[in-house]
Amino acid sequence: MLTLTEVEALARAAHEGQTDKAGRPYAEHLAAVAAGVRALGGDSEQIAAAWLHDAVEDDALSERWLEEAALSRRTKDIVLAVTKRAGETPRAYAGRILATPGALLVKRADLAHNADPARLAVLDEATRVRLTEKYARMRALLGL
Repeated sequence: MLTLTEVEALARAAHEGQTDKAGRPYAEHLAAVAAGVRALGGDSEQIAAAWLHDAVEDDALSERWLEEAALSRRTKDIVLAVTKRAGETPRAYAGRILATPGALLVKRADLAHNADPARLAVLDEATRVRLTEKYARMRALLGL
């Protein structure tokens, strides 16, 4: 099985050169979500999933790579649960997260970092308003 250090290195390498909406290195977001999961009492499988939570969605790693990776089935299931799918409704997405053991904690940490006022403050007003509303809707669907 991959160690958390190896998962972190893989995630950082997979997202190398990518930036978030504010132009910051994407690995900062991954690190913040992993730290958030740890702070919320998440276990090593959830922390590994936090490092990889956007990898498939962002095409940084393929779904095939994930399935073949030396990771627990639970970690893989969490990553797949938090991976948005084309054409999927927010309700269906939230339902999958809620139905997957361990996924809600990872998504909670992801939303907490995405909705951080300091992070949102550097965005233009239209983007800030759109994302704030989007994150609030998802928190409501997840019961957070």
